[in-house]
Amino acid sequence: MLDLRQIREQPEWVAAQLRRREPSVSLAPLLEADRQHRGALAEEERLRARQNAVGPEIAQRKRAKADASELLAEMTTIKQRIQDLAEERRVAEETVERLLLELPNLPHPTTPDSLDKHDNQPLRHCGTVPALTAPQNHVQLASALGLLDFERGAKVAGAGWPCYRGVGAQLEWALLNFCLDRGRRDGYEQIIPPYTVNAGVLTTAGVLPKFQEQVYHQERDDLYLIPTAEIVLTGLYQDEILDEALLPIKMMACTPCFRREAGSYGAEERGLIRIHQFNKIERYLICRPDESYDLLEQLTAEVEQVMTELELPFRTTLLVTGDIAQQATKTYDVEVWLPGQNAYLEVSSASNCEAYQARRGKIRYRPQGGKAELVHTLNGSCLATSRLYAAILENGQQPDGSVLLPPALRPYLNGQARLTP
Repeated sequence: MLDLRQIREQPEWVAAQLRRREPSVSLAPLLEADRQHRGALAEEERLRARQNAVGPEIAQRKRAKADASELLAEMTTIKQRIQDLAEERRVAEETVERLLLELPNLPHPTTPDSLDKHDNQPLRHCGTVPALTAPQNHVQLASALGLLDFERGAKVAGAGWPCYRGVGAQLEWALLNFCLDRGRRDGYEQIIPPYTVNAGVLTTAGVLPKFQEQVYHQERDDLYLIPTAEIVLTGLYQDEILDEALLPIKMMACTPCFRREAGSYGAEERGLIRIHQFNKIERYLICRPDESYDLLEQLTAEVEQVMTELELPFRTTLLVTGDIAQQATKTYDVEVWLPGQNAYLEVSSASNCEAYQARRGKIRYRPQGGKAELVHTLNGSCLATSRLYAAILENGQQPDGSVLLPPALRPYLNGQARLTP
């Protein structure tokens, strides 16, 4: 959530920043609702002051057996007006809150301006793209190797719900354990959180109200399946004032992620590329504002190191304003090369959200000797294993139909170096 005081004081500047990512945005309805709220509150306070002033005078007239009917009539009118103002103020306040929740974060000055994701800026390429004359995609490879059973997954849950089998399931757990080990090495506390959250937590994280249609809602319990562990890790520290000495807080969680993925997609996004349930390691940081951008660079470098250890070709891309998430100010994507798709696809996204989530969730820290201030929050997937899984199969494929596994992953598969039909 944006700072309402800043919007009041710098409406033109804030609007200009928001138009970098949403050209049609207008702050006029928000500012008008805020004006109505503050006007009603000011009038209500004035009338209550009048009530307090007249009360003793009415009592004095009654003791003196003097006529107080005029003042009593005035108090009746004031009482009714205060009730009306309270309702006006409530409606205006709810409107302000709703409109604030709909606004995205302000993009950082270094986030490139464009509404077209094709203008995202590749910063560096790492690794060697394999020379394959007729690469198979991961669906063909997994089918030949008996790793995935899409048909039976669809039988029990519908399309987009994969079923991993045998060595295929072992490979998934190997990837998860490998990434968890790297997270512990990098100083992250491992968390096993709930996989469902309430609406308040989704609102704090920036998912609601804008992305209501993308999440799975359990109506009976009024809980939501998490689309990413970022959501629940954000909620852990809602409504808290943290000791500065605890910062930065570095957490990671390995969870399934559930997404409706509403819309239609082409053949290039079949298999594991876009699915309703996948596993992901999420890294999450809570820190002082003055250190958040250094930590964003560090978080991105950590993901790159994991990709380097897996010996997968990848590139790191700086996203444009039109492609960053609602809550983000600046985002780096790490994209792995998939020969079967002939494209780079995102496997990790590292973002600084500054105080956007902290303001929604009232997450603050107290500097030594100072008043409480909002923290900054950062998140980075390390990694989404579904696309990583596909990348390992497609980049490791051999002419004989086998798949050569990255050396760093082999200890997690009892030393197995190759998947064979």
